[in-house]
Amino acid sequence: MTKHLHLIPLHKNTKFLSLFHTNKSTIFTKASSFTTSTATPWNTHLRNLSKHGQYNEALIIYRQMLQSGATPNAFTFPFALKSSASLSLPITGKQLHCHVIKLGCESEPFVQTALISMYCRCKLTEFAQKVFDEMPQRNLTVCYNALISGYVQNGNFLNGFLLFSEMRLRGVLFNAVTVLGLVPGCTVPLYLWLGMSLHCLNVKCGLVNDLAIANCLLTMYVRCASMELARKLFDHIPGKGLITWNAMISGYAQNGLAGEVLGLYHEMELLQVNPDAVTFVGVLSACANLGAQKIGFEVEEKIRSTCMRWNVFLKNALINMYARCGNLAKARIIFDEMPEKSLVSWTAIIGGYGIHGLGNIAVELFDKMIETGIQPDGTVFVSVLNACSHAGLTERGLNYLDLMKREYGLKPCSEHYSCVVDLLGRAGQLEEARKLIELMEDEPDGAVWGALLGACKIHKNVELAELAFNKVVELEPTNVGYYVLLSNIYTEANNSQGILRVRLMMRERKLKKDPGYSYFECKGKTYLFVAGDRSHPQTKEIYKLLNRLEDTESEYEGANRNGQEVINHEPPNIIGVHSERLAIAFALLNTEIGADILVIKNLRICNECHSFVKRVSKIVDRLFVVRDATRFHHFRNGTCSCNDYW
Repeated sequence: MTKHLHLIPLHKNTKFLSLFHTNKSTIFTKASSFTTSTATPWNTHLRNLSKHGQYNEALIIYRQMLQSGATPNAFTFPFALKSSASLSLPITGKQLHCHVIKLGCESEPFVQTALISMYCRCKLTEFAQKVFDEMPQRNLTVCYNALISGYVQNGNFLNGFLLFSEMRLRGVLFNAVTVLGLVPGCTVPLYLWLGMSLHCLNVKCGLVNDLAIANCLLTMYVRCASMELARKLFDHIPGKGLITWNAMISGYAQNGLAGEVLGLYHEMELLQVNPDAVTFVGVLSACANLGAQKIGFEVEEKIRSTCMRWNVFLKNALINMYARCGNLAKARIIFDEMPEKSLVSWTAIIGGYGIHGLGNIAVELFDKMIETGIQPDGTVFVSVLNACSHAGLTERGLNYLDLMKREYGLKPCSEHYSCVVDLLGRAGQLEEARKLIELMEDEPDGAVWGALLGACKIHKNVELAELAFNKVVELEPTNVGYYVLLSNIYTEANNSQGILRVRLMMRERKLKKDPGYSYFECKGKTYLFVAGDRSHPQTKEIYKLLNRLEDTESEYEGANRNGQEVINHEPPNIIGVHSERLAIAFALLNTEIGADILVIKNLRICNECHSFVKRVSKIVDRLFVVRDATRFHHFRNGTCSCNDYW
């Protein structure tokens, strides 16, 4: 029988051919001892090769097995099929399927499971379903598990769930493997309710105590941005492993809950759970969002003391953290020290210079990256276009948009177009920006129209602002920022009817303006301020200092350069003082003379506060760095690094 079992030549796969020629002598040497016609020694060797990921070698051994006269059996095929699946060789897999049938092994459960898994991994779920349908007995949990997992992995969650329902109706027992195959399909909000149902079923059946299932469910809640449910599950998981902690920390980081990340990290430290690279990436991301440079520095010290100090992912996270904490010099040192820089490394440092308004350096780095032979992707083009926008490099930015299409065959997406619309808008080319939107291949989204709306505010173009606003609220009707932006445009134009109309729309849609807040890190602790805040223990001193800082510059000729001498005046009746002013006053009161001050704000800094910080930087001779929602502003001696172009 064996002589009829010939595979179509494997040399048709060029990847396999090269490996075949490379390893042929080695394989023959290893196989030379297998002179027996029995399958047992061949199967043992196949199992070892497959177990250690040597899939090419396993398939070569299978061919040698046929040539030696040995007959494959039911114990041979799972390893050969696994190797075929791992190498994504569907033709080879089909040939092996023919061998299975010719040798009468198709009724063996573990062969059936291997066939289903092979077809699913080769993205041939219809063949996997046929194998499943032709099974004489469809009551085997392992076969259901293989097909359910295959459907989910190939993006067909509904078929997987229907198969699970059939499994339950037939009375076939499910197990942890079933759940682990099915839950990943619930990681989109649309199917969260099904995931919650599975969670309930697992609780009922006692499977939720399985740590792997608990971690899988936790990941599901995180990816669906259901952080309250994720935290509730996390708190009830007994014997949490590092994977569990990392899932929760990464989830908080990905959903912008930086404060919760640092709180959880502190809890890990108290419980003496040793972090790994995944932990540190999440923590550094949180430090970047909060501007918590001291904690980020402590994390860097821990990384340096371990074998993770050369981890490229951590290096990239450190570059991003220091850049977003205002310490661009430190970010550049880390970047320059890297022996091998990935595309992500270049993207991080280019983006860092971009948000600091140093567009000229950002484009120099981008051009240098191209010279090193690194192929740019869409993400790095977003960074360099954004850098051009903040620095007013209009022609350079337009050239990059053309370059990404012409030289690299990259299709610009919404992020690229919103950067270029912003670029043109800031340069006063509003009509060109509008025409660019009209020429977009895909339908422009809210970010694109929002960029045009922001440009209209800079140049006080009410008519075009109304057009952009009407478009953007169709796409993002609950985004409060756009309503506020149009209201501000009407305010500057003294259009009271327009202001009233926007307020009425917000009231009808039950929308409220996001509260402005700013924070300042002092001695490792973060202090948060909201607009008009009077809850801080130093409120009296803060408002006294603000009262003096609001006066004319001439009154400060004899004042202490740190602002300490002026806090004896009575506090003014200031209502709704913007949060960055409160943070700056607090910083002046609690830092040494001459120390730089970094304040982070969640919203875009307004014109009045921008002018205020410029005046204060001249009065007290300090460097003030304010990171708002879009960029960094470096204030010194009465000027800002943005040149009033933001």
